[in-house]
Amino acid sequence: MQRRQFLQTTLATSSLAFTTDLSLAQAVDEKPFIVNSGIGGENTADLLKRIDKDCLAHKPDMTILMIGTNDMNSRKYIPFPEYEKNLRKIIEKILGAKSQIMLMTILPVHEPYVYTRHPQTFYGTDGHRKRKEEVNAGIKKAADDYKLHFLDMHRVFEKVGNVGEESSSLIQNALNSEKTDGVHPTPDGYRVMAVAIYEALICTNASYKRLVCFGDSITNGGGGLEGKSYPAYLKRLLEY
Repeated sequence: MQRRQFLQTTLATSSLAFTTDLSLAQAVDEKPFIVNSGIGGENTADLLKRIDKDCLAHKPDMTILMIGTNDMNSRKYIPFPEYEKNLRKIIEKILGAKSQIMLMTILPVHEPYVYTRHPQTFYGTDGHRKRKEEVNAGIKKAADDYKLHFLDMHRVFEKVGNVGEESSSLIQNALNSEKTDGVHPTPDGYRVMAVAIYEALICTNASYKRLVCFGDSITNGGGGLEGKSYPAYLKRLLEY
């Protein structure tokens, strides 16, 4: 009940994690649209391979970008220097196509679940958390260097997500989804993402009438724009 009240009031009206100009978006005389270009299991190298077809071909004026969760795991691992290089290539390609970018940090995870799929030794003595902190610091630095719109979604989830094994967690677990997942958001988690992104968008002076959500399975969220992904909830909020 406490979280539901929070989502209905505070989150929709307060600035949790983004830095941007506080003015209304410019109107554009065209039918607005939103595209869900998330594909599960992908890392930065994968996004670079399909960026022309799945992002730039839509001629977005705003691209929402979250990538890095798979880059740091044992199956799709990309060392941090290469990850950072790939991320900046993605950013430069999108900016080169005249799209602004809202860059998001990756989400917190429930480590005990993650270690059932990826050996704890793979993450070294500092564990998954240290590697994630490095990735998110690299994301923030890229946002600063390129002067991008930035949304610290990791902080949002840490503040309201109760990430763990309780049924109220915004990350999937055995109680709330019958999955020992620990990485992907629940439907409530995706709603939190959508509300935070919506708030950031309406408070920026940039256009977002042609909107592409680009990333991995956390963007995909089951695919499409009619389900329980953050792009689907965002579409409803924007009334696109």
